[in-house]
Amino acid sequence: MSNLPKIIWSKIDEAPALATYSLLPIVNAFTKEAGVEVVESDISLAGRVLAAMGLAEDELSKLGEVVLQPEGNVIKLPNISASVGQLKDCIAELQGQGYDIPNYPENPANDEEKAIQAKYSVCLGSAVNPVLREGNSDRRAAKAVKRFAQNNPHRLKAYAENSKAYVAHMGGKGDFYGHEKSVTSAKDQKVTIALNGKELTTIDALAGEVLDGTFMSVAALREFYKKTIQDAKEEGLIWSLHLKATMMKISDPIMFGHAFEIFFEDVFAKHADTFAELGVNPNLGMSDLEKKIAGHAKEAEIKADFLAAVESDAPKIAMVDSDKGETNFNASNDVIIDASMPVVVREGGKQWDRNGDALETVAVIPDSTYGMFHAEMLADCVKNGQYDVSTMGTMQNIGLMAQKAEEYGSHPTTFELAEAGTVTVTGEDGVLMSFECEAGDIWRLARTKDIPIRDWVRLTVERTRIEGIPAVFWLDEARAHDAELIKKVNEYLKDHDTSGLDIKFMNVTDATRFTNERIRRGENTIAVTGNVLRDHLTDMYPILELGTSAKMLSIVPLIAGGGLFETGAGGSAPKHVDQFLAEGHLRWDSLGEFLALAESLRMIEQKHPNAKLAALTAGLDVANQGYLDNNKAPGRKVGQPDNKASHFYLAQYWANALANSGDAELEAKFTSVANALNEKEEVIIAELLEVEGKPQDVGGYFHPNDELAAKAMRPSATLNAIIDAI
Repeated sequence: MSNLPKIIWSKIDEAPALATYSLLPIVNAFTKEAGVEVVESDISLAGRVLAAMGLAEDELSKLGEVVLQPEGNVIKLPNISASVGQLKDCIAELQGQGYDIPNYPENPANDEEKAIQAKYSVCLGSAVNPVLREGNSDRRAAKAVKRFAQNNPHRLKAYAENSKAYVAHMGGKGDFYGHEKSVTSAKDQKVTIALNGKELTTIDALAGEVLDGTFMSVAALREFYKKTIQDAKEEGLIWSLHLKATMMKISDPIMFGHAFEIFFEDVFAKHADTFAELGVNPNLGMSDLEKKIAGHAKEAEIKADFLAAVESDAPKIAMVDSDKGETNFNASNDVIIDASMPVVVREGGKQWDRNGDALETVAVIPDSTYGMFHAEMLADCVKNGQYDVSTMGTMQNIGLMAQKAEEYGSHPTTFELAEAGTVTVTGEDGVLMSFECEAGDIWRLARTKDIPIRDWVRLTVERTRIEGIPAVFWLDEARAHDAELIKKVNEYLKDHDTSGLDIKFMNVTDATRFTNERIRRGENTIAVTGNVLRDHLTDMYPILELGTSAKMLSIVPLIAGGGLFETGAGGSAPKHVDQFLAEGHLRWDSLGEFLALAESLRMIEQKHPNAKLAALTAGLDVANQGYLDNNKAPGRKVGQPDNKASHFYLAQYWANALANSGDAELEAKFTSVANALNEKEEVIIAELLEVEGKPQDVGGYFHPNDELAAKAMRPSATLNAIIDAI
């Protein structure tokens, strides 16, 4: 093997993990010919659980070191951001496979159980992304992907002429937006967070770091929920809740739990004693509640009361799975706002009820900080109608996310306050911020370091210069955090040549309106946003433009000099796995992986100029274009070519491109490969389709058996022989 850097391919969960068993052998067969080795690193939920218990290497920590190296090169597929329920299911599966690990103690009763809970807690929520994202985000649709979407437009549902659909948020009245205070640390210093003088935690703040403190008033939140439920009832709208408990793993499950209690207020009041006896935690949702009451004398009565509430004259509740009878309250992580709100916009302002009927909704997003974006997105479509996929422009995003920027890094400094009083944030020279709170309020501190902000500005100027289109910093001078950032951005822009560039500052509502007006005219815009808006925008716009965010190019130029290449969107991955296990059909589209691999190889070639590697990468570009032009994406239904077949076509197109690449060694190597793949196409596709409609056993959902999974995902002996012989 050559001295070229390795590419690390993350071993993860669910559908993309299954796809890897088929795709990675093909990738390595091709890349090794240019001296590039692609190796796996297990950061799956099961892998992280075993590492937490000392039974496996801590691959996530090792990857955290790789992304701090100049040659770091990681292709990161979507992974499970585990809820407590998913974590418990994963532990149970591993125990069933013979691993001697303890149960997760939901309510630890002693120091030993507290220690076990602490070990497992590192596996909860979005535990992977904050470790790996040591750079800011550059996300956009590749031109070939955008062109394909416009030429083959997917369907967006029309809006009713007098649609009542809207987004409800708290409007700054008692929410995180309204309570926020922000300071920039003048020096490196220890900062203490305390409640009524009792220390909650300390942090080591850096000079130039922006520190934001804020809280959600639970009293205001509960009143807000009551009002939206009443409004939905009066307007005849379906009520839907949109949070992100996976990424905001402390605050959002709590807000979810309050909504669950308020919507079913009478049921929770009637059965309060039983729920207390059983340790029911509303933050975990209906699925966990049902497990807790199973076998109890009042189980049938409690279920009947919940069903009666759903069927009463209260507003209808949105469902996450109408066929299974699972409501919006099934589990806190079932509804992920950056995936659920694009569906609302796509479906004409609608969600599904328990009968599977799509009805206009009030989309409830408590915190107005980001609720404002979704409110304007929906209001724009209600006013102007649905988008035209064949003509709409594109949104590109430069996102501030390095070093756990903003709210997505706030888990260690988020608290459900045990008592009323004063929260203080104190530095070496005195109190920096203070807040008067009530018991149960959700208080948090978010951090944004100076180096990522400088890099964010640099990346924005570079991308704006390359694209020649307007770039808008989505910064609101009325929001405390944004006001600090505006000062820094204006200062750091002076370090760059911005002559001829169109760089603007707008608040969230105005920026959304500006971007959408341009998109409707077929014009392109760069949205320069913070971490959370990056997440929301880069699902919303690609789902409208391309049909899925999985097709968006997601590059993280690492501050140390390497690259993190993110692929796909895992929201639908569980359903894909269910279908595969039942009938052998995997409809996961690996296009995101194809595109990420091309960019990963390109980065190596740019740093280590190499004619053979350049030819290999150019061949992959041709293959990706052929994959799109010939519409070889997996079919949705059993009996159609699926993910496995899509990998065959990538190999075929890539081999044909290399057979005509102009590189003598590659042509000599791949001409016979291309001929074999071309001649055996019918045989290979027949072998791949022969397993369709048959149940598959891969030995586990969270922790598959590698041999069984590889057998299920590589059923074509003809294809395997050709690839393995390269």
